[in-house]
Amino acid sequence: MRLEGIHHVTCITGDAAGNVEFYTGVLGLRLVKKTVNQDDPTVYHLFYADEEGSPGADITFFEYPGARRGRAGAGMVHTVTFRVASEEALDFWESRLADAHIPTQREGGRLRFADPEGLGLELAVVESADAPLVARHPDIPAELALQGFDSVRAFSAAPDASRELLEGTLGFKPADAGTAAWEVRGAVRGGRYAFDPPPASGAGVPGAGTVHHVAWASNMDEQAAWLDAVRAAGAHASGIIDRFWFRSIYFREPSGVLFEIATLGPGFSIDEDSEHLGESLILPPAFEHLRDRIEPVLTPLPDPRAAWARS
Repeated sequence: MRLEGIHHVTCITGDAAGNVEFYTGVLGLRLVKKTVNQDDPTVYHLFYADEEGSPGADITFFEYPGARRGRAGAGMVHTVTFRVASEEALDFWESRLADAHIPTQREGGRLRFADPEGLGLELAVVESADAPLVARHPDIPAELALQGFDSVRAFSAAPDASRELLEGTLGFKPADAGTAAWEVRGAVRGGRYAFDPPPASGAGVPGAGTVHHVAWASNMDEQAAWLDAVRAAGAHASGIIDRFWFRSIYFREPSGVLFEIATLGPGFSIDEDSEHLGESLILPPAFEHLRDRIEPVLTPLPDPRAAWARS
């Protein structure tokens, strides 16, 4: 069994409308599913990705309206890195983010910045045979667009404590000798996971602008075997949970970061035409009977692509 890199990264926002504007309007991702948190259906779960809603490009957010800004600390992911194709792409993004009043730092083929709520983001020029996962946007040439995930970085004071689970159970391989960095690669895609020493403040504070969990992609027919493997390694796994668009297993790796193993299917087009992903509130069948109670408590959100037809 091999994991197919990063499936998705789920974060927290206190402002759904501002979140949609930044991730679709500034970063040019596509809102591919507007739904609810299945563990708390009174709040949104928003999914942004490439044009097809592919695993490997999918950054998602739970909205807790008005949530205080959090702070990444030990046992939390602090940076999410997307691939871009070239230094010319970094030139484009440096200028575009400046126009959006987003400060950036550029160094060694990487452009670092934070979203409006403080979530650490990075664009990196990475050589890879992985297919680029790109969304359409009228102001962003396809060759300069974000191409899907490269990696996530977390804080850990004891990175070696995670090595046995990462390498022995999940199939991660050391990425660079002498560093706390790993790569996991399947038949189609790969992704990287790395640790940095935690800040002096130590423990983090969950809240807006922080990562809730990172999901790694598995083939559909291997999910039960992954559950057995994780449990045999001593991790307290959730069991297989049917999220309708994919199936999930949750557990914490030794640093404290919440991991998910999510299947590559069935996918977001199972209940929406691919041409109209993200345009309306979609509830999994098990939650459809709650629609009359759910819709009134959610923040009204526009279709971010509706203005394209009028321009």
